[in-house]
Amino acid sequence: MDPYLDILGRRIRERRKKLGMSQEGLAHESGLDRSYVGRIERGEHNLTFVSLVRLCRAMRCDVASLTGGLPSSK
Repeated sequence: MDPYLDILGRRIRERRKKLGMSQEGLAHESGLDRSYVGRIERGEHNLTFVSLVRLCRAMRCDVASLTGGLPSSK
């Protein structure tokens, strides 16, 4: 598992739960499949930028709030 995808997935899950949304609700609001959202949250799928923007719009946040502060590569 890629550490960046793991961190991003955890941040998406945390934001979704903070909003009281289910994976199904987030999938519906973002126009994505529920299983795809689950794989993203588990860090199993390298999502596209467009998918990230759709998720952010559905969760009423900006991309930087989920991607900011990622560790630099070594």
